[in-house]
Amino acid sequence: MNTHVSSEKLTLDDIKYMKGKIKYTDEPIGKVKVIKDFLPSPEELALKEETVKVTMLLSKASVDFFKNKAKKYNTQYQKMIRRLLDEYTNLQS
Repeated sequence: MNTHVSSEKLTLDDIKYMKGKIKYTDEPIGKVKVIKDFLPSPEELALKEETVKVTMLLSKASVDFFKNKAKKYNTQYQKMIRRLLDEYTNLQS
């Protein structure tokens, strides 16, 4: 059974109970807004940035903050601090 999709508004119940393949038509889609591509390129995702190991003293409150957030988001607190510094330096450049 093919289902024809028109410009009529469908409810979630309509969509939930649709069976078979949807047949799309060349109807107008309305006003379209193009947004800037904000995703990193595959090359940026594949390449690891060069890092430098440093030793520094931070306040206990700051480290506790990042450790708690890192635990909440299942990541490393050092990585969060590094990303924060990278973002700051990028905005200041």
